[in-house]
Amino acid sequence: MNASAITPAQIRAGRGLLKWTQGALAHRAAVSVVTLNMIESDQVAPRAKTLDAIRSVLEGEGIRFIGDEAEGFGVMMRPKSGSSPAPGRSGPRQGKASRSMRAAE
Repeated sequence: MNASAITPAQIRAGRGLLKWTQGALAHRAAVSVVTLNMIESDQVAPRAKTLDAIRSVLEGEGIRFIGDEAEGFGVMMRPKSGSSPAPGRSGPRQGKASRSMRAAE
C-alpha cells in the first residue's frame, strides 16, 4: 500500500466519526454513492484519484489517517482549528462519572 492510500475500513471509520452518510461523503468527494459503497465494502480497487478525493474531503474535516501495515491502520479526529474546550472542560470525557458530574453542575 502506498503512503497516500487509505483502507476501506479507514474511510468507514472517518465517515463514522463525522456522522456522515455515504451520500454526504460521496457528494463532497464528487464520486457516486455506488462507487463509495463498493470502495467501502472492498469490492473494487479504487483509482488513486478517487481515493485522493475521499482522503482530501475527510482530512479537510479533521480526520487523520494513522498507522501502517506493520502496526495496523486507524483514524482519529483532530479538533477544528480555532476551537477550544468549552468552559469548565479541560479535555476529553473520562467515562460515566464525568458525565454525571457535569449533569449535576
